Amino acid sequence: MSRMNKLSSNIYNQYLRQDEAKLKLWRYAGLMLTYKCPAECEFCYYCCGPDKNGLMSVETAMNAWSGLIELSGENARVHITGGEPFLFFDRLLEIATEAKKEGFGCLDSIETNGWWAIDRKDITEKLRRLKSVGMDHLKISWDAFHAQFIDIERVRLLAETAEEVLGAGGVMVRWQKYLDGGMGKMNKKNRDEMYLEATKDYPCRFTGRAARGIAELVANKNIDEVTRSSCRSGFLSAKGVHVDPYGNVFSGLCSGIIIGNVSEENLAEIWRNFNPPECEFISELFGDSKRNLLVSAVESGYKVRGSYADKCHFCTDMRQFFFDSGQYRPIIGPVDCYAS
Repeated sequence: MSRMNKLSSNIYNQYLRQDEAKLKLWRYAGLMLTYKCPAECEFCYYCCGPDKNGLMSVETAMNAWSGLIELSGENARVHITGGEPFLFFDRLLEIATEAKKEGFGCLDSIETNGWWAIDRKDITEKLRRLKSVGMDHLKISWDAFHAQFIDIERVRLLAETAEEVLGAGGVMVRWQKYLDGGMGKMNKKNRDEMYLEATKDYPCRFTGRAARGIAELVANKNIDEVTRSSCRSGFLSAKGVHVDPYGNVFSGLCSGIIIGNVSEENLAEIWRNFNPPECEFISELFGDSKRNLLVSAVESGYKVRGSYADKCHFCTDMRQFFFDSGQYRPIIGPVDCYAS
């Protein structure tokens, strides 16, 4: 498990010239404990929400974690996210405890929206238990999108208590300016204005639910503009993956495009065998343009929009069409990333 891989260990990299861009080693993995979340944020890359499901098993988490260590050794970094991982605190603690038992090193961070932070004593106890099994940092998501669902006072209580337990360097609020400024529920007009401001301050990728309402607010590119660019650099330069509760592996933040499953194949093997030009559907994204995918989609009944926010908006919209029509399974999936 300690064996480090070289770039040449990947099948795609083996056939490239020395001066050509290579597929990078994956050095981080985001373990998505669940798709379930008390919030249903408009920016969510994974379409998480109260009605979603999935709960990562300890075995799946260890498969992903051990595979990443095999791939990158001491450079491996793991964070646990969701959905909202604190919905299943016992499983969260169980995974962190097992990783420590296996000697996998520190848990880089755990991400939360603070929904659960009601009682200071409970917060302190949970954070101390997680710290004792290796949690280094707590990342708290708070912004214009979460404000519709999460009470700001809970977020403030969590941030304050977490700093007492973990120290100032062990807590990060995303984004602190919104927490300092104060923000509550807004009417649709004010909310849309705040969303527009947020996308300018902190650009987001228009995938998942973000490819719906928010993308439509900023859509100003025609179909030619969004199909002429390639996603090659995105796949090659991704420094890590996200693994969903069912073991599905997504490259970087490309939610809903499955490149493997850690329950079926070791994560290091998935990296070694990942050959984008030979993967169905991905090969078209990897090419010089997305025109072939567009033609295929239109021939199947896809309706081109008048404008798109960017290439990710177009890709997500097109993939939703392919998912609804049952095409490119199981690469385009799972249902959690596509169902409303």
